[in-house]
Amino acid sequence: MNDIWDWERAWEVLPELLEGLVVTVEATVIGMVIASILGLFIALAMRAPTRWVRIPLRFVTDFIRMTPLLVQLSFVWLLSPPWVPLLAIGCTVLGVHYATYMSEVYRAGIEAVPRGQWEAATALNMARGRTWRAVILPQAIRNTLPGLGNYAISMFKETPFLFAIGIVEMYTRAQSFGANTFSYVEPLTMVGLLFLAVSYPTSLLVRRMEIRLA
Repeated sequence: MNDIWDWERAWEVLPELLEGLVVTVEATVIGMVIASILGLFIALAMRAPTRWVRIPLRFVTDFIRMTPLLVQLSFVWLLSPPWVPLLAIGCTVLGVHYATYMSEVYRAGIEAVPRGQWEAATALNMARGRTWRAVILPQAIRNTLPGLGNYAISMFKETPFLFAIGIVEMYTRAQSFGANTFSYVEPLTMVGLLFLAVSYPTSLLVRRMEIRLA
């Protein structure tokens, strides 16, 4: 058993992994902010009355959804000026990628608002902008919170792809430690446990939120 697992080595790598975890969480939070805001704008733009807006936007979102995140990261990194921070590239690509999925969550949330709410706002002679701000979006966003939470967990678990553009997050630190010590079992196992330690409680919170909002 000692030949397979070394507790001393596991504790040795833990501080490095925790430093990488900070970068992982930072990328997830920034990416989620970008995805949440951009996804809402996409969902609203897809309701535009003219198809000259909807059709090109649908093509772009489908293209992003149907191409691998790893390829998108590498492509944007290659085209970015050398002075752009790697973390900024990574967070932006993560955010744009997940915004295309979150736009569908927002769309479903908007469509779930009862038609009577629209009719009531019209009867009160509310301006269209105020109707969206005061009536529709608060209800729609409330309906989408569990779905957005699930995508946040997915984004967190996909941050290891950031290694492709040189961002030293948790997984990259584990690989580096394994290359230096010729032992990958301990660092990769610890990475898995740290991902679990963050993802599982978050999933329970999302599930509880979903039950309360049902």
